[in-house]
Amino acid sequence: MKQSDTPSNSSRRQFLSKSASSAFGFTFIPAYLTSARAQNNPKKPPSQRINLGCIGVGGRGVSVVGGHCNKGNATPIALCDVDFKRGDPTVKKYPDVKQFNDFREMFDQMGKDIDAVTVATPDHTHFTAAIQAMSIGKHVYVEKPLTHTFEEAEILMRAEKKFKVVTQMGNQGHTSGGSEQFKSMVAGGVVDDIVKIEAWKSPGLWFMEAGKRIKGFPKAEPIPESLKTWDLWCGPQEVKDFSSLFHTFNWRGFHLYGGGMFGDWGCHIIDFLHNYLKLGYPTEINPTALADHNQISFPLSSHINLKFPARSDKLPAVDLMWKAGGDYTSTVDKKYLDPKSKKAPNLGGAGTLAHRKQGDYLVHRNSHSGRSKIISASKRDDLKEAMNSQGPKFDHMESFVQACMGNGKTDSPFSVAAPLTQVLTLGVVAEFLNVKLKFDPKTKKFIGNDEANALLSGPAPRKEWAGHYKLA
Repeated sequence: MKQSDTPSNSSRRQFLSKSASSAFGFTFIPAYLTSARAQNNPKKPPSQRINLGCIGVGGRGVSVVGGHCNKGNATPIALCDVDFKRGDPTVKKYPDVKQFNDFREMFDQMGKDIDAVTVATPDHTHFTAAIQAMSIGKHVYVEKPLTHTFEEAEILMRAEKKFKVVTQMGNQGHTSGGSEQFKSMVAGGVVDDIVKIEAWKSPGLWFMEAGKRIKGFPKAEPIPESLKTWDLWCGPQEVKDFSSLFHTFNWRGFHLYGGGMFGDWGCHIIDFLHNYLKLGYPTEINPTALADHNQISFPLSSHINLKFPARSDKLPAVDLMWKAGGDYTSTVDKKYLDPKSKKAPNLGGAGTLAHRKQGDYLVHRNSHSGRSKIISASKRDDLKEAMNSQGPKFDHMESFVQACMGNGKTDSPFSVAAPLTQVLTLGVVAEFLNVKLKFDPKTKKFIGNDEANALLSGPAPRKEWAGHYKLA
């Protein structure tokens, strides 16, 4: 059954008014610099604590809220979710914190007391929550992938510059010992001359199991009582009939709401290589094999080839091959193996193999915060010093809290996270159309394909959300 498309007029008027104030240069005073606080915390005085507005507190949101607050330097003062049954662990931990179903109402009522916002909702609603928070001067932490479309990521990059707030995307491995090691490897020349990258992910979601796939959109089901407003869950996207295949988790398998395996796990798998090797945007995206392709749910398995241009003498052109699904496995050529044992390493269900043009060794890494390893019959000892490094002072979530308090910077701000997300959305467009695409990194447009260019921004948002797309 469908719910009506009734806009929240009061919330929207307040939002547009506040956005205009921000755009005209009014100064927002963070609540942590004032004496007015909405929560008592015996561990920290008010002036040394961040007040959080938490949007999406169930599922991944449980860990996001807890991860930001477990050191005592941040505390939630507002919880927002369309289904608090899913967010029950968070509610039980913070029973006295005010609850909202609509983040626009949360900002209307409590915006002046909120310093920073966490966003852990489905991908298609990341953008609207983030841009509204930024427009009223709030720091923002957004789960990965940053946005659902290429254009949404582009707007958030502009907003980061315009509103000058702290930002961080939730690819938590980017602040880790593995990330610090990769920086050391770059400095030591270990990852010079990479010309080929194999990236893979084993099947792990419903649409990658042949027996669970469906034709078209799922059949309508009754909306659960705990899900207060289905059209809020749908956000700027078309309001489809409710199905349990959308909520609570399996939305990831649908183009309308998620990014499939590449859009999701790509943030953890190709993150280091994309950022530290300065890959930028590809010039060609080619879906070489898509099993059971359609334009509603993502393929059963997927191979996508992306070609990145040269960036410098030590950063030559790179050919990246992504594989996801039952035929994801990569193998190591015997020339890289120890001649005494010839035993091939276990590459795991997610990771990358980076090949140098010299063919002298491979760089293997799994995902998230995983450290890199050299696969070579003779070179490992030579590179040992460059592979050593210390971990960061703070973890990914605490580094965001500290940056909000003026202590350092985040490692995956939108200036880093948005281009990575955009690369993933280009792959998703290629999966949707199942055609080879050429892309111009300067104009940020596909060459000679109007249909693909229209997908960079996706369908027009529903009327009540259109204002969010005109902010930056």
